[in-house]
Amino acid sequence: MTQAAPLRRISTGLTLGDLLERNARFVADGIAYDDGTRRLTHGAFLGRVRQLAAALEQRGCTHQDRVAMLSMNAIEYFEFYGACELAGFMAATVNYRLALAEMQVIVESAAPAAFLFEAQYAEAAAQLRESLPGVRSWICVGGPAPAWAEDYEAVLAAAPAGGPRGCASEDDVAHLIFTSGTTGKPKGCMLAHRDSVNKAQMHAAEMGISPQDRVLLVMPYFHVGAKGIQSGATWRGATVLVHRSFDPARVLDAIERDKATILHLAPSMVQTVLEQPGIAQRDLSSVRVVCYSAAPMPINVLRQGLALMGDVFHQVYGQTEGAVSVLLRAQHRPDGSERERRRLESVGQPLIGTEVRLVADDGGDAAPGEAGEIVYRGGVMFRGYWNDMPATLATLRDGWVHSGDIGRFDEDGFLYIVDRKKDMVISGGENIYSREVEQALVRHPAVMEAAVIGVPDARWGEAVRAVVVLRRGRTTTQEELIAHCRTLIASYKKPRSVVFASELPKLNSGKIDKNRIRALHGSASPLNQGKT
Repeated sequence: MTQAAPLRRISTGLTLGDLLERNARFVADGIAYDDGTRRLTHGAFLGRVRQLAAALEQRGCTHQDRVAMLSMNAIEYFEFYGACELAGFMAATVNYRLALAEMQVIVESAAPAAFLFEAQYAEAAAQLRESLPGVRSWICVGGPAPAWAEDYEAVLAAAPAGGPRGCASEDDVAHLIFTSGTTGKPKGCMLAHRDSVNKAQMHAAEMGISPQDRVLLVMPYFHVGAKGIQSGATWRGATVLVHRSFDPARVLDAIERDKATILHLAPSMVQTVLEQPGIAQRDLSSVRVVCYSAAPMPINVLRQGLALMGDVFHQVYGQTEGAVSVLLRAQHRPDGSERERRRLESVGQPLIGTEVRLVADDGGDAAPGEAGEIVYRGGVMFRGYWNDMPATLATLRDGWVHSGDIGRFDEDGFLYIVDRKKDMVISGGENIYSREVEQALVRHPAVMEAAVIGVPDARWGEAVRAVVVLRRGRTTTQEELIAHCRTLIASYKKPRSVVFASELPKLNSGKIDKNRIRALHGSASPLNQGKT
């Protein structure tokens, strides 16, 4: 008797998994992913995604269960995303750059049913395993699996042939991507299929992505930025060039040899690429879009890039919580009128379908020309924070996302960020929250108080500076405090300079006056650092 084919839930609306199915039908032989040593067609990619999704179901994962991934960039990362998107699981990403204690907070909150990890992180996974009794399956990618885990390729090979029984609907949560809050507590942004499909379409339209494009992704795949650009490539069946991490020399090779047409980089990465020896002699003609995010591009870097690459730069402003605005290629005019040149300091104009308001401290709209908190709503928004209703209610109010960024509009509707209400430092494209670093600093026995600010940095855009007050009779050094922070938080979050002060300026309310601290200690070169 022939066994019946597995039943699948009927998908409601358009999902990210539907995009994979469509590409496998209409551009099956087109290359979906190329990491330099291996190529997968859209058809082959869907086959592997179906195997992984079915295998996870076989191991007890059900609709909207979380599946976690701890890995550097790899094709398997997108297979993990794809399996969750197809079967209706939530893909919970883990930042491999975090300290173990930080990872533990995230994965305990996500409470995954299955955990995928790259072989090089087996030791970290083993330690996390002790506090995750709910994980039914541990799967090791890219190397020999420890005795307590399964080998990824063996899992796929033994998977049921028909793919998963379940599938996602457009209102299901597709991704659970964690971002630190101002208090340092990680918050998991719930990103639904409907909004993520809208983002895919938005990226594809704004950048004009076609099936012939070759999209180079070097930013971490656990970030919403790289995932968003990948979704735009998937929308049009383009090829994604997979790099393990950012390597400026390899970026140039990908342009010249692999004919990359679209790059996604932080401004500091663009600067590093442009500083590579012999770049003027390299063939950069294949590039038609350089999408940058996380910060505006320094004008000198932009001029150099335009001279070498032409009119290719495209800025996107958003957060893990949602997409807000875009500065198109045609709006990058460093040699235009004064009005056009000033726009280069902006984050562009609101995306089609997105409303942006500036809200004053009293909750009303800021007066024309005045600054206010950037709040927005539209088709690319998160659904709230995972298991954190207070934070959700504070950020998502009456359908509007309150960004925590302070901005202003010019007369043409271009949006400028003038401050960050949440005291976030953006260094090399990474978001670093001052409160998180301050909490690490005050755990040092010599530190009584600490305040963290961002200071200008020629390469990274901003660098973290700590201003500390020591306990009476205690001494320490800048080097000791930086080393101390590295044991508690990710290395990229640590202070790059430390200023010692006798006291921190305070407001009448007793809160630390960050504006005064910036005025005193916000220059690129600190006046007082080192031992005290």
